[in-house]
Amino acid sequence: MKTVNQMIRPSKMEQKAAIKSYSTLVAALKHIKKEETEIEIEETQDKIVIPSRALQLLGDILKAMSEGKYISIVPVATEVTTQKAAEILSCSRPHLVKLLEDGEIDFVKVGKHRRIMFEDVLRYKQKMKEEQKKHIIDMMNQDEELGLYDS
Repeated sequence: MKTVNQMIRPSKMEQKAAIKSYSTLVAALKHIKKEETEIEIEETQDKIVIPSRALQLLGDILKAMSEGKYISIVPVATEVTTQKAAEILSCSRPHLVKLLEDGEIDFVKVGKHRRIMFEDVLRYKQKMKEEQKKHIIDMMNQDEELGLYDS
């Protein structure tokens, strides 16, 4: 499987095409009840059978493209470099290395290089989001108790 190692922002033309096709695909998906479905490529008249889940994923991709969002497809079992993991977490590479050395995120060493499972990076990112949300709620509750928060 070919892996795209960079996030790609859709062009304006791609965004317009995605807007047009997204609603049509979503409407068609409502009628598909089987695990596989046959689609036809108009330019070549080739018919291919694909899993319905792949069409749902295509719908997610089209939705993101129509909104102009960056898109990256990565197999879940993929190992990433420290630089890529830092980019995913929006932090510096030295900070990520500290997280790794502190045991916050699992990793393996391949020679001198650290490799991190993509799913572990996403798990840590989700954990941080949940902690941030908890801290914000705690701060709001403290402000309310002190009378600093208008109801």
